[in-house]
Amino acid sequence: MKIIVDAFGGDHAPLEILKGARRAQDKLGMTIVLAGDEEKIKACAAENRISLEGMEFLHAPAVFEMDYDPGSIMKEHSDTSMAIGLKALAAKDAKASYDAKASQGDAFVSAGSTGALIVGATLIVRRIRGVRRAAIGAVMPGASAPFLLLDAGANNECTAEMLVNFAVLGSVYARKVLGIESPRVALANNGTEEHKGDPLRQETYQALKELPGINFTGNIEAREIPLGGCDVVVADGFTGNIILKLYEGMGKMMQGKLKKMFLNPLGVVGALFVARGLLRIQKQMDYKEYGGAPLLGLNSVVIKAHGSSDAKAVFAAIRQAKRCVEGDMVGAIKEHFAKK
Repeated sequence: MKIIVDAFGGDHAPLEILKGARRAQDKLGMTIVLAGDEEKIKACAAENRISLEGMEFLHAPAVFEMDYDPGSIMKEHSDTSMAIGLKALAAKDAKASYDAKASQGDAFVSAGSTGALIVGATLIVRRIRGVRRAAIGAVMPGASAPFLLLDAGANNECTAEMLVNFAVLGSVYARKVLGIESPRVALANNGTEEHKGDPLRQETYQALKELPGINFTGNIEAREIPLGGCDVVVADGFTGNIILKLYEGMGKMMQGKLKKMFLNPLGVVGALFVARGLLRIQKQMDYKEYGGAPLLGLNSVVIKAHGSSDAKAVFAAIRQAKRCVEGDMVGAIKEHFAKK
């Protein structure tokens, strides 16, 4: 298996990307293909004593900066590490005209611009036939187990058909990657009753209720989401992104309050008795444990790592990509939509 990694995507590239990639290649048993300026990659690795043994290179002379227009990835910035990495990924599933060393891979991981990755992946890797829009799936910590939220920001305005697609994509991911046999799928809404919500939510509810092969459990209110009310939360990108950002903010607030609680002599003593539990909570709430968000509905596995990813988060994103490939997530999605 080959995982293509955007060596120059993210706030801490290329150093943290190389550290995470090295750990992934050593521990996960696959080949890492580094997309980016090969000379700069080797110089950074040499300076920081990071071995590149066993890795392959996909030379790309430029970097897609965060302030670039996402749509420019197809023309003005088609020579960037993100664009060339996506072209190499697409070459696996089609006879691409793009010719490069190590030009095929099983998945692509980038911590670069979210907008550019969505545009590039949609136009280069392309959507699975029958999928209306690709969606960002955010794996998030719950009370007892992680759950998937989608769409987490790719599509602000959605139709009922798109939300139904998201339910299918999320259900397949939960089965193939999270290992949940019959994932509970719920629709984010302002009430649990069937008639609640705006016309979009009401139309989507009726469509999901009649959709075969999906364990649809109805509407879910935001307060029930972290408590384990379902395994897959379906939302339009605007609502999903608000849920995601609020969740992240609450997590940071709770971590801050816990730290303050133990910053006194009695607190230090108390912390000794609950240290194991505190570490478990901290691990559950740490986005680095989940690595990144899969872009679901594409012809190949694409993972969007957090822009501020360090080596730990990069490793987790690559691990997630590997699990998606091993679970044949894309194949299962294609099979579902081929039956329609």
